[in-house]
Amino acid sequence: MVEQDLRSTALEAVHESLGATFTDFAGWRMPVRYDSDLAEHRAVRESAGIFDLSHMGEVHLRGPQAAEALDHALAGKMSAMAVGRAKYSLLLTEDGGVIDDVITYRLAEDHFLVIPNASNAEVDAAELRTRAAGFDVEVDDASDRTSLIAVQGPASEQILRDALTAEGSGVEGLGDEDLTGMKNYRFAVASFHGRDLLVARTGYTGEDGFELYVPDAQATAMWELLTTAGGERLTPCGLACRDTLRLEAGMPLYGNELSRALHPAQAGMGRVVALKSKGDFVGRAGVEHADVADLPVLVGLAAEGRRAARAGATLRDGDGAEVGTITSGALAPTLGHPIAMAYVSPAVREVGTVLNADVRGKDLPVRVVEMPFYTRG
Repeated sequence: MVEQDLRSTALEAVHESLGATFTDFAGWRMPVRYDSDLAEHRAVRESAGIFDLSHMGEVHLRGPQAAEALDHALAGKMSAMAVGRAKYSLLLTEDGGVIDDVITYRLAEDHFLVIPNASNAEVDAAELRTRAAGFDVEVDDASDRTSLIAVQGPASEQILRDALTAEGSGVEGLGDEDLTGMKNYRFAVASFHGRDLLVARTGYTGEDGFELYVPDAQATAMWELLTTAGGERLTPCGLACRDTLRLEAGMPLYGNELSRALHPAQAGMGRVVALKSKGDFVGRAGVEHADVADLPVLVGLAAEGRRAARAGATLRDGDGAEVGTITSGALAPTLGHPIAMAYVSPAVREVGTVLNADVRGKDLPVRVVEMPFYTRG
């Protein structure tokens, strides 16, 4: 794909003015870094970083049977979720594979917002529309008109308070107490220059943080409001550091740790599937009938030194037999040593097991460890 065919977010001019280096991500021209991957990673761990995540999807379901439609469409029980809360769930195939992992917000009794991953946004929207057929609900794919800005890091709450509650901010309906009292996977609805604003305490970095949804027309003004208030506390961050942050936090990435060929239980996500709390849903029979006992399972790996095994690297046991494949790997900036996630044979899943990763033809000893690799203090 040539660059002129890539889709752009509403913030592209802002990124260019900041000197961003761009990459093709799921057909979008996205900032991969502005300066240093390491500096951006550390900024999120120590202060705060701001990300443009507008390549993600936004699909609204509105109507009297919105909850029932989502109970049918997703693996979780969305009807049990209170208004003002968010929930992580899975969109499954009929045979129990993972089409995508999504976050769903309940904006009202009859209104939900589903957030697909960028690479699956169109597929998810179409699948949700198909699965909602027969229910009294309207499916509205707002991905092409919605921007998503994330502020992540220990200083994120104070920055948002300084930005969004200041006189003249353009934000109405949001008080200081709304932000300080907001728990994880909760959100508040307000307005920004007269248009809808959703502020959620969610993220994908392992740090405290917020995600803000605004119409595309308000994206630049919101970015400028946040960065002005944040000052030196807030660093523009690209997708490269977002990947190392989520890896340290042990968070799966669709296409790496999740796919249609993998069942939730293999990724340690069996608890996400509501087999006990609700009736039939798409993928239920596939999950119930799947025999996963001998299938590869997701584990964390750690190594010494500075050489990291990357996605696709083969894993072998002490006898040289192939026992798995690395799905994500990097030198962890916060920890100072290499880490990875991998699917391995159940026989070598136990913590402490030593394996060898093939790194450009040379063995790198790695050991199975607990995840997440990093947890904020």
